[in-house]
Amino acid sequence: MSSLPTGQSSNPIKHQNYRELPSAFFEDALPATSPAPTLIELNMALLKAEGIAPDWFESEAGLAAFAGTAEYDNSPIAMAYAAHQFGHWVPLLGDGRAHMLGQMLNANGDAIDVQLKGSGRTRFSRGGDGLATLGSVLREYMISEAMAGLGIPSTRSLAVIGTGGKVMREDVLPGAILVRTAQSHIRVGSFQYAATQGEEAVKALADFMIAHHFAELERSENKYAELLRVAIERQATLIAQWMLVGFIHGVMNTDNTSVVGETIDYGPCAFMDEFHPNKVFSSIDRNGRYAWDQQPNIAVWNLTQLASCLLPLLHADEATAGDIARSQLDTFAPAFRAAFNAGMAKKLGLDAKVGNDEITALAETTFGVMAESSIDFTVFFDVLTRVAAGESQADLIALFDDPAKAETWLAQWSKHKSDNPNVLKAMRLANPALIARNHRVEEAIEAATKHDDFAPFRRLCAALVNPYEVAAEDAELQAPPAPSERVTQTFCGT
Repeated sequence: MSSLPTGQSSNPIKHQNYRELPSAFFEDALPATSPAPTLIELNMALLKAEGIAPDWFESEAGLAAFAGTAEYDNSPIAMAYAAHQFGHWVPLLGDGRAHMLGQMLNANGDAIDVQLKGSGRTRFSRGGDGLATLGSVLREYMISEAMAGLGIPSTRSLAVIGTGGKVMREDVLPGAILVRTAQSHIRVGSFQYAATQGEEAVKALADFMIAHHFAELERSENKYAELLRVAIERQATLIAQWMLVGFIHGVMNTDNTSVVGETIDYGPCAFMDEFHPNKVFSSIDRNGRYAWDQQPNIAVWNLTQLASCLLPLLHADEATAGDIARSQLDTFAPAFRAAFNAGMAKKLGLDAKVGNDEITALAETTFGVMAESSIDFTVFFDVLTRVAAGESQADLIALFDDPAKAETWLAQWSKHKSDNPNVLKAMRLANPALIARNHRVEEAIEAATKHDDFAPFRRLCAALVNPYEVAAEDAELQAPPAPSERVTQTFCGT
C-alpha cells in the first residue's frame, strides 16, 4: 500500500496496563524512526474478528505510530524479563527489539496487547541492533496466522511495516516491523526476573496477572497455587495441540513461554514434512533439546522455573510451599496425555469406546510406521481422513516403503475406527489438508525480499485461513517439498 487516507479516527490503543507494575518491570522506550515507512499488510480479518474498525490503522497516524515517527501521547515501553536460554541462565534479557504500544479493547471489552517487533534498540538490546528483516517478519506473520487458522492459541500478526531501511545479517536485507497482538506478553521469564527483584515484585506480577487475565481466581483459597495450576494446564494443552499438527517451536526458552498459554515468538520454528520424532529446525539446537518429542519435557522444565518463582506466595512454610508446587506440576503429565489422546482419537477417527490405553498404543504404532517410512505428517492424516470417508486405500498404501507394513497397520486401525458421520466430521477438523510448509514460506519470503513481490505471501495467508478445505487453484500448496526444496533449518532473524 503506497497511499494512506489522511482522515483519522481516534487511536484505539489507549491503555498501557503494564504501567500498573513496579517501574523495574519496564522502561519508557521510543521506537527507532523508520526512514521511509510503508504499510505492507494489514490483517483485516483479525480486526474484523475483534470488532475493531480499521480506519485508524489504515491512516497516516496509524502508520506513524507503527513506524516510530509519531509523537506518542503515552510513551511505548520495553519490558524487562529474564530467561533460561537453552538451559543457561540470563538474569536480564528484556525487549531488545520490541516496543509495547499498549492495549486496545475489542468488541467484548477485552484488552489486547499491541507490540512492535523489530522497532529498534532499547536498554535491553545488549549487542543487537534492535531491527528485524522483512523475511523474519513475514515468517512470523505467516506461521502465527497458520496457527490461528488451526485454532491453536497464538499471538497474532496485525500488520507488516516496511521501514525503508536496510538490515545487516548474512547479507544486507530490507528492514521491517511486525505489529503483534496478544492477550499478554508476560512470560515465565517475566516471573524469573521478578524473583530477582524480591518477593514483593513476584507478588505484584502475580496479582497483575490474576487481575487482568484470571479474575475468577481471586475467590480461590490459594489464588497463587491456582495461578500456577492454570498456567500448567494451558501449557499442557498448548503443547499437545502443537504436536498434533507436527509443529516444532524451535526455541522453548522460558522467555518464549507465555503464562496465558499462547504460542509466542516465531523464530526457528516449523511444521514437519517427513515425520521423525526427534526432528529439530533451529540452527542452534545442535543437541535436540527442543525436538518435536521433547516439547512436553521442556514445558515441564519451564513450568518448574515458574513454580520456583511462586514458592514464597504458595505458603509461608518452605516445605509446604514445595509440596504445593510439586502437586501442581504433577498435573502436567495427565493433562497433556488427556489432550494428546483426545486429539489422536479425533485424528484417527476412532470409535468412542476405544480406551486411553488403546489410543496410546495405536498412536505409538502409527508414529512408528510413519517414522520408518519417512511419511509426510500432514499428508498421512489428510489421506487417512479421506480413506475413513470411503475413498480408496491406494493413496495411503503408497505412502509406505513396504505395502505389507501398510496392510498390517490398516488392519489394526480398522478394528478401532468409527463410521459415525460426526466422528468423520471431527476427524477432518483435526487433520488439516494444508499447513504453512517450510518451502512455501521460504518461497514467499524470497519473492518479497528479492523481487518486491508479495503475491505468494498473500496467497498462502489467504489459503491458511481455512486449512481444512483447499481450493482447486491452491492444491499445489499442499504438496510436500521436492528434495531440492527441503528446508532443514530456520533462523531467528536477530
